[in-house]
Amino acid sequence: MGRIVALDYGKKRTGIAITDELQIIASGLTTVNTPELIAFLKKYVAEENVERFVVGEPKQMDYTPSQAEELITPFLKHLGRTFPDIPIERQDERFTSKMAFQSMIDGGIKKKQRRNKALIDEISATLILQAYINKR
Repeated sequence: MGRIVALDYGKKRTGIAITDELQIIASGLTTVNTPELIAFLKKYVAEENVERFVVGEPKQMDYTPSQAEELITPFLKHLGRTFPDIPIERQDERFTSKMAFQSMIDGGIKKKQRRNKALIDEISATLILQAYINKR
């Protein structure tokens, strides 16, 4: 089995999480600047066995797509062209940023560190991936 890579795609930054090779545990990997994302993924896929990508799907409370989906759609096409042999799936990402922030508070992370938006993005990607694993 290969790893599953989850992306919390954003205009400026993208949080990345991965599973272990048995696809049991989701762990935060890093946050990269979005313009550098494809280059980062090319390097990662060359070094690791990646079975699929899971990309967060931002939705409104009424399940309609959020405005952020306009940014994600072209990225999904680019990702699919770059990695044609790796399937791409979507996972509802509502509330992940709020849950990530709360997990930082619950984990005792200091207030200054909680302002680190890159860390929030990485935790959000981890939550997206864990939700994906749990529904399988």
